[in-house]
Amino acid sequence: MSGDHAPRRGPLDGIVVVALEQAVSAPLCTRHLAELGARVIKIEPPGRGDFTRDYDDVARGLAAHFVWVGRGKESLTLDLKSERGIELLHRLLAGTDVLVSNLGPGAMGRLGLGAEQLEERYPRLVIMTISGYGTGGTLDQKRAYDLLAQAEAGSCAITGWPGQPVKPGIPIADVGTAMYAYSSILAALYDRERTGRGAAIAVSLFDTVVEFMGYALNHSLHSGHDQPPNGMSSPSVAPYGGYPTSDGETVVLGTTNDSEWRRLAGGLLGRPDLADDPRYARNADRLRHRDEIDAEITAWCSQRTLADVQAQADAAGIGNARYNMPADVVSHTHLRERDRWRDVDSPVGTLPVVLPPPVISGWEPTMGAIPDIGEHTDTVLAGLGVTSEEIEILRQQRVI
Repeated sequence: MSGDHAPRRGPLDGIVVVALEQAVSAPLCTRHLAELGARVIKIEPPGRGDFTRDYDDVARGLAAHFVWVGRGKESLTLDLKSERGIELLHRLLAGTDVLVSNLGPGAMGRLGLGAEQLEERYPRLVIMTISGYGTGGTLDQKRAYDLLAQAEAGSCAITGWPGQPVKPGIPIADVGTAMYAYSSILAALYDRERTGRGAAIAVSLFDTVVEFMGYALNHSLHSGHDQPPNGMSSPSVAPYGGYPTSDGETVVLGTTNDSEWRRLAGGLLGRPDLADDPRYARNADRLRHRDEIDAEITAWCSQRTLADVQAQADAAGIGNARYNMPADVVSHTHLRERDRWRDVDSPVGTLPVVLPPPVISGWEPTMGAIPDIGEHTDTVLAGLGVTSEEIEILRQQRVI
């Protein structure tokens, strides 16, 4: 018998997830559940599917957003505005472990799928409801997208420059909410093993960004004023930012404490006078003299190549990075050397995608295909006992 070990099944093997999802937050959450081995059944409106399928067609005809968050799932088209569609959904939920939704405000209640109703009917079900603003406040019925939640919660005000607010390029409201939903679902499944009961969980984009605003909120709360945004730098640490090099690149250098500053000034810049200057001794002092310090670092970097600056920074124990564009990251040697790319199937053939961040000994994440709209409708319904003749009738009636 070979000494090779067969790959372990994912930890969520056997768990069934139903997703009433759209956009990014819920789809990213359920994609991660699928990568842990769960069977994820994505409910999509017949004919049009998840609207992120149509954002663009850059991935050989598929949308970049959908390639990112749509993989690893089975697509079931179902008209939830029809009685038959709702009846079929309930048949599906009878054998489901987790329901994830991020429909518009009040939509689940109007479908008879409110959390309280579902808890009573399916006591073992873990119910994850993702919303824009949560419930109980003046904003709970407002529609919310990533930009709107970020603007409302203040993250746009601490990005960019004074008078020039910028939304962070990464959709942090969507991604952060997906991560809180994902981790809460895992905790609820673990608790269900002990108690036998599911849970109703609610996470909002607004609350997620407010949590991410922790430092900025605390500073404003306790100081009584807002710090101005500072581009790539930080309002709370200096020096910390990007500096041009002689070969047209940008090196990013940062210090996080006083001893690192002394290493940067004396060891990297070769300026012990700066390291010993009382005007720059403490971080609070350096913040007041940020422009002077940045001018010294800029002058030094501008006379050296990126490779030279990084080599000397590494030798001096100073954190550093290259300022990259997304296209640079696509070809990043660190990703290639660590075998971080995989090919997944799709309606247009195989497409490259990046592995999810967790690296877990003994098994690889399940890297399932990107589904076509309704690709698994017949299979899923047949598993519920619906005959092929009934499926054809449902299709003629546009229920599926």
